[in-house]
Amino acid sequence: MTSRDGQASVELVAVIPFLLVAMLIAAQLALTGYSLWSAAAAARAGARAENVGDDGAAVARRALPGMLRDDAEVKPGPPVRVKVRSPSLLPGVPGLSVEAKTNLEPDP
Repeated sequence: MTSRDGQASVELVAVIPFLLVAMLIAAQLALTGYSLWSAAAAARAGARAENVGDDGAAVARRALPGMLRDDAEVKPGPPVRVKVRSPSLLPGVPGLSVEAKTNLEPDP
């Protein structure tokens, strides 16, 4: 093993924590995006339900995935508003709160 090989090993060990942090940030952003997408889909479901005379808030809550449903804030509309807190990948660090709203106009 030459000194050049040793230097490359040390550089690799020094870079690994930064790569792990970058991967963690990317995964947290993906999870937050999923939460926003889920909130928007739930708001659309609630707005469609209200459009036909059903309880939009209940339908929107049921449309959320289980991990987001418990702490969700759902307000009937129009517009239907769904606010969820994205789960955090790090214990003790709060997740981001995202909100989506949708308003469907009734058919003429």
